[in-house]
Amino acid sequence: MLLPNILLTGTPGVGKTMLGKELESRSGLKYINVGDLAREGQLYDGYDEEYECPILGEDRVVDELGNQMSKGGVIVDYHGCDFFPERWFHIVFVLQADNSVLYKRLETRGYNEKKLKDNIQCEIFQVLYEEALASYKEEIVHQLPSNKPEDLEDNINQILKWIKDHSS
Repeated sequence: MLLPNILLTGTPGVGKTMLGKELESRSGLKYINVGDLAREGQLYDGYDEEYECPILGEDRVVDELGNQMSKGGVIVDYHGCDFFPERWFHIVFVLQADNSVLYKRLETRGYNEKKLKDNIQCEIFQVLYEEALASYKEEIVHQLPSNKPEDLEDNINQILKWIKDHSS
């Protein structure tokens, strides 16, 4: 049975990881957090002083994930999506949160002022939704609200139904 590959994307703090882990436990698909994968494999191309974080080695991540993606049944979580091969994903979900909700979540993470401001602007201007639309066929890109616990449950149920309908 071939299981679909799913991309969860959106600004940091919108709830991708929580959704991905829940989906993994309820669907049997394998969940991969690209940030964790990069940290474990040191898949970096330097360090960004301004944002105080490592720079993702995008080609190295693609090489690392290639085999798993071709087998199917993978949920990938990352805040960028324009470097993944288009053929990898059967559906793309862009999570979105209200600015006030997002600000609190990022503040809790200890983001510096510049990082906070830039991520909030990224959400206001729907940068990651636009990136997803530019990188994948429009019909496979879907926006999901991610502000409150009920949204999480609704998103899980909606995606589980989609998985059931698209597993051949």
